[in-house]
Amino acid sequence: MPHFPKPAAGSWTQSYPELGTEPVDYSDSVDPAFFEAEREAVFKRTWINVGRVERLPKTGSYFTRELPSVCKGTSIIVVKTKDGSVKAYHNICRHRGNKLVWNDFPNEETSGICRQFTCKYHAWRYSLDGDLTFVQQEDEFFNVNKADYGLAGVRCEVWEGFIFVNFDDNAQPLADYLGPLAKGIEGYPFGEMTETYSYRAEVGSNWKLFIDAFIEFYHAPILHQGQYTKEEAAKIQKFGYEALHYELAGPHSLQSTWGGQAPPPDMSMVKPLDRVLRSGLFGPWDKPEPIANLKELPPGVNVKRAPQWGIDSWLFYPNFMLLIWEPGWYLTYQYWPTAVDKHTFEANLYFVPPKNARERLAQELAAVTFKEYALQDANTLEATQTMIGTKAVKDFLLCDQEILIRHLHKVNRDFVKEYHSAAAV
Repeated sequence: MPHFPKPAAGSWTQSYPELGTEPVDYSDSVDPAFFEAEREAVFKRTWINVGRVERLPKTGSYFTRELPSVCKGTSIIVVKTKDGSVKAYHNICRHRGNKLVWNDFPNEETSGICRQFTCKYHAWRYSLDGDLTFVQQEDEFFNVNKADYGLAGVRCEVWEGFIFVNFDDNAQPLADYLGPLAKGIEGYPFGEMTETYSYRAEVGSNWKLFIDAFIEFYHAPILHQGQYTKEEAAKIQKFGYEALHYELAGPHSLQSTWGGQAPPPDMSMVKPLDRVLRSGLFGPWDKPEPIANLKELPPGVNVKRAPQWGIDSWLFYPNFMLLIWEPGWYLTYQYWPTAVDKHTFEANLYFVPPKNARERLAQELAAVTFKEYALQDANTLEATQTMIGTKAVKDFLLCDQEILIRHLHKVNRDFVKEYHSAAAV
């Protein structure tokens, strides 16, 4: 018997009949040709998150992003202009193609603040708005109209402080692409949570396999049992895992689940260090003022208003995950494919800045606890990639609590299929 109500269709998966209930083919995670098609069909044509506006506090603040998932060598500059808007450009000088912004190593990302961008090679200069403003020995060139040689722009839009870019000039606006799941979150105080902890790792698996690990919690009672006390781990394994709510909207998805509430109802559930620092498995226990002072959460957060609610997790396709935790903090995951069997994983944890040492330690405990969780999740990935790569087994069973995995792989295959169909016309 389920612990929480399921839809009238009998299961979450059957509520979306287009998904089917058959085993899922994982060839999309081992086929090099499919991977190259993903770059064209997905990463060159969808909105991808590249950072937060807090990284651009002043006029002229900028950062670069290396985006090999789009195309080998792709690099962009993201900058705050004089009118306060955020713009993005290809990181390439219009003269002879030198990378425009870099420090000691051209393949490393960098950030800073400037009045203009100056090429290291021949000192061509560009304004924050991307206009070419200076050409060294301009009279040596032939009929140069500087207005024709500004930086190549990249579409850039901001939603709730999250900066997105899109390499398709014909793509729909960002808000339309993110759709109702994003609309329901608007108003959450993301901008108040500026204390950040970041992790980055090179992972030996297809990018979708790590997303698979984070969009289902069916594994949590088993894989993460060491994070609990022995008694609590035994109880959770017996209970199993069921989400409070799943929702699909276009290519995006939401999972709302229990757990993560603070403080825990029973102190025997947690370890002594957690009790001392009032923090642990799911973050600091004491709600920060911006959350405590909210009259009501946005309608899309804990959409069912379930009293057991602890975490909401959104996947904004293709590779941006956002998790909001009941105690009042959030984190993001991103997965950047670099090869069919390799990707770069990035995670950022965001808290309201601490007011004292105890609050600081509570946040640091949450950060290191998260790292341990992520390592446990990542530990299986290379083994999974190796085994599915043998193609000894091609179809894999998924349960109802793995509905978002089924959805992700269908969405991804549909994007690639649509791309191939359009290319054939």
